Amino acid sequence: MGQKGTETRDRLLAATQELIETGGYYGAGLNQVIATSGAPRGSLYFHFPGGKDQLVGESVRRAGQSIGVALGDLADPGPSVTDLVNGVLRYLGDRLEESGWRKGCPVATVALETAAVNDPLQEACSEVYTSWEAALREQLTDRPDADDLAVTILALVEGALLLARAHRSREPLERVARQVGVLLS
Repeated sequence: MGQKGTETRDRLLAATQELIETGGYYGAGLNQVIATSGAPRGSLYFHFPGGKDQLVGESVRRAGQSIGVALGDLADPGPSVTDLVNGVLRYLGDRLEESGWRKGCPVATVALETAAVNDPLQEACSEVYTSWEAALREQLTDRPDADDLAVTILALVEGALLLARAHRSREPLERVARQVGVLLS
């Protein structure tokens, strides 16, 4: 695929990611994706012959990778796990607040809307969450309960994002940050 094709594909994925983060699977119609991306309709079907599910699945994976990169960047200097989780909560809180409380987790809304009825999208969401759990588990290697703690921390972060979005307040994120410190001490 040439540079123009790659750029068009990237624009379609970026538009889809934006739309699913703010409106979920059902808030990201193909006409909206085309309008937001500025790509021709034919390009959508050329790059994503599997249609909307392929487009959303790839977009979820891409969003998951971007959060994974941010998590990796935060872990690079080797902070404590508590500092790492606090950094992730700050990063996600900043992202959420800057978006007017519209962008929480880039995976959660799609997972909630589709996981029970759409196997390909459930798999995409599961892959992302599994990768985030693995990244957390890598930071907890000295702990015998690393698997349980990684899932617990991820669940706390996800829940805090949901509550912060619902309340339009960073307070749930701040409370979870404090409790993660207690949990890991």
